[in-house]
Amino acid sequence: MKVVILAGGYGTRLSEHTSVVPKPLVEIGGRPILWHIMRLYSHHGLNEFVICCGYKGSIIKDYFLDYMAHQGDFTVDLQRNRIETHRNGSEPWKVTLVDTGEKTMTGGRLKRVREYLGNSTFCLTYGDGVSDVNIRELISFHHQQGALATVTAVQLPGRFGAINLSSDRPRAARFREKDARDGQVINGGFFVVEPEALDLIDDDSTSWENEPLARLSEQDQLAVYRHQGYWQNMDTLRDKAVLQEQWDTGKPPWCVWNREPAASLKESSKSPQRVATGQAQI
Repeated sequence: MKVVILAGGYGTRLSEHTSVVPKPLVEIGGRPILWHIMRLYSHHGLNEFVICCGYKGSIIKDYFLDYMAHQGDFTVDLQRNRIETHRNGSEPWKVTLVDTGEKTMTGGRLKRVREYLGNSTFCLTYGDGVSDVNIRELISFHHQQGALATVTAVQLPGRFGAINLSSDRPRAARFREKDARDGQVINGGFFVVEPEALDLIDDDSTSWENEPLARLSEQDQLAVYRHQGYWQNMDTLRDKAVLQEQWDTGKPPWCVWNREPAASLKESSKSPQRVATGQAQI
């Protein structure tokens, strides 16, 4: 299963950093937040990524082009123009980087990478937030629900997409984006999506969080996975400081790969249902 990461936004609230690098490359603990997100999925057995680049996307491409060299040891024979690798410290990732346009909205970015997704279910998240959400359980929940999309929900103050929940089953009764009056369940990202859901995206100007999700909820095709564990986005300098402080404790709550064994996706059907977590837009 592939993982799509939206990594093309301007990150204006982090302009002290994003004037130099794109938001997904802003570092926590010496690693880009993008790396932390990918490490979570990799822990749960997902190692194929499609990254939607936009603002300063060439820097993200350079990061992965240089990744193996930075993580491993090698000898360079300048006279013979050869490189001998001694240790490859890279993760087992296959990363597709796609220029989806600097001003394209989130839905438009998804539409632009459709050709790289095939006809299979895929995961989707934003490139600016971390969580300890159990990806295997999330995928299992999505398949059990039989909906075209599943959104992970968290309880946070309302500057994100608010989700009205059905009382008797895990479906979204209504979806609306960013209402300051909301202090309830929000869109935490960490979606699981069927490729048919992309038919609801019109063009580059379409925001995934607005028309497509609203239409899915109206059609009773947006399931909601409630995550009651850890979630934190990196929208502002304060958010970054919070994440760095948690990293500095030596036990950052999102680094599940440091405290629990990895399991394959085949085991996910044995996992109990859980509740969900939220994520901000990038």
